[in-house]
Amino acid sequence: MEFIKGFTYGWMSRRGDFTKPEAKESMRLLKERTNTNCVIISLAALQDGPHSTVVDYTGDHMVADEELIEMVEYAQSMDLKVMLKPTVNCKDGTWRAHINFFDLDVPCEPKWKDWFKSYTKYQMHYAEIAQRTNCDMFIVGCEMVQTERREQEWRNLIKEVRAIYKGPITYNTDKYQEGNVRWWDAVDVISSSGYYPIDDWDQQLARIESILKPFNKPFFFAEAGCPSRSNSPYIPNDWGLEGKTDMKAQADYYQVMFEKAGQKEWVKGFGLWDWKALLHDENEAFANDDYAVFGKPAEKVIYDFYLAK
Repeated sequence: MEFIKGFTYGWMSRRGDFTKPEAKESMRLLKERTNTNCVIISLAALQDGPHSTVVDYTGDHMVADEELIEMVEYAQSMDLKVMLKPTVNCKDGTWRAHINFFDLDVPCEPKWKDWFKSYTKYQMHYAEIAQRTNCDMFIVGCEMVQTERREQEWRNLIKEVRAIYKGPITYNTDKYQEGNVRWWDAVDVISSSGYYPIDDWDQQLARIESILKPFNKPFFFAEAGCPSRSNSPYIPNDWGLEGKTDMKAQADYYQVMFEKAGQKEWVKGFGLWDWKALLHDENEAFANDDYAVFGKPAEKVIYDFYLAK
């Protein structure tokens, strides 16, 4: 598999955001400023909470199909590869990893079968768009830790997606969870979120490599990154960590991650987190302590690494 020099684009974009000129300019700048060759357009459907069985992908919290298709085609016009990643958030703020139901059906309680029916309908909708627009990969889920034990439901979902989308399929498991997914054989590519502490990459890479060997499939980090915030390199997955804005901390994290993971032959790329459709003002980048890299020193680190690959 060709090395994926990727970036997640457009997370949390709402209806109409992709129609704004700034969104296309953001896509253009993403390629120019980071040397990215692949964008992962990530969508955020909503359900009320972790025990709701209805996944809503039709409201104003989602970009419209027409604007999504136009953005995919715009990215492709710049010779960018495109992956589509429809995922889900909970309205009450609970992280999607905690979506969970009883394993045995109980009357009057929400059930796995109802959630998977709704979630599969959601995936099928965007699988059709991915097929129609010739997307290069389809990501059927992200960091849904408690759902992963429902092996047969995931196998059924992937089978249904394959009936529509003919390209490669992956599932993005969460950090540390690579060994918990028992159905990696059902996907074409294995992926996970690489938010590992800056001083723990060697140990985690050795662990992941040993897990991957029996499956003999390509692997990439579908997410990876770090906020520009003091101490974040040691807890890069904690978006709420308190600390001072620290550009060097973020740049150092990327440098170490690329030195450790980027040189492993079996790591076939990154889908870095993340690049907004509507960017902050570059003149105010020094005050931004989020995962964004636009106008920050980390941007140059990424450009140099992707250029060398």
